[in-house]
Amino acid sequence: METIHLTYPHTLNKKDLRETVCAIGFFDGLHKGHLKVINQAVSIAKQKNLESAVITFHPHPRVVLSDESHGVKYITSLKEKQRILSELSIDRLYVITFNKELSLLSPEKFVDHFLVQLNMKHVVGGFDYSYGYKGEGTMEQMESLAKGQLTTTIVPKVEYNDEKISSTHIRHLLSKGSVEYVQELLGRPLRTDGIVVHGEKRGRTIGFPTANVSIEEDCVAPTVGVYAVKVIHEHQMYYGMANVGYKPTFIDDQEQATIEVHIFDFNKDIYDDQLSIQWYAFIRDEKKFSGVDSLITQIKQDEQAIKEFFKKKNI
Repeated sequence: METIHLTYPHTLNKKDLRETVCAIGFFDGLHKGHLKVINQAVSIAKQKNLESAVITFHPHPRVVLSDESHGVKYITSLKEKQRILSELSIDRLYVITFNKELSLLSPEKFVDHFLVQLNMKHVVGGFDYSYGYKGEGTMEQMESLAKGQLTTTIVPKVEYNDEKISSTHIRHLLSKGSVEYVQELLGRPLRTDGIVVHGEKRGRTIGFPTANVSIEEDCVAPTVGVYAVKVIHEHQMYYGMANVGYKPTFIDDQEQATIEVHIFDFNKDIYDDQLSIQWYAFIRDEKKFSGVDSLITQIKQDEQAIKEFFKKKNI
């Protein structure tokens, strides 16, 4: 998959681009609703013997248009989005920079510049996808705005348990620790990438060494608690437990939650290495223990519960 970054106005020449079918959207999370849009575009491209593409945007429009830009949290980072899309038989990924200039484009100008001039012959989008100034453009208007130079497919909303699958709903579930439910909506476990950084090294003194994982500030993580996870390090998968929290047994006034992972049957120096955490189940809330002995007892119980979880699920 080729990745092309574009900023308005782009300089690509339509004559140099093959006729293409594209899926368009922000696609944060790449959940089952998004995947239906993307897979339909790939399928139509194969039927028509055309190239396939995905058009997405970065950063999130709220970063540009809202005073609360610091609060934007991505379910999938741009890097993770690229990784997932590369596995979906897509020929090309266009990443369009969302900035003030782009936000001011009329729907007609947006369609001409980023669809017609990129030689898109068919566009697949969700029923609620909007574009152009103040999001005034709709999928229903796109063909007429393109003056008949492309056709469209509008994908209806995708539901799970009678509720629309959406990135907003997934963020809400993560704020409650419902990572198993999130897996149902994504079609895969939530994945968080980060770098192992130095911590207090307290875990190793009680027999449970942990990797302190620093993730990007604009990436969402599950709420405070203990979780059953899998960890990917150098293309190898391990079972483990993750604690998202404030370590109240040892620290009274920590301001920001941290992520610590105890990897089962693992004994390597991995400082400054990248880890990928896959979140499978919420085990319990974080709590303050009366002392180290009671904490150790609880950690042993957590480890046993997590091993039984993975054994029962056969994963």
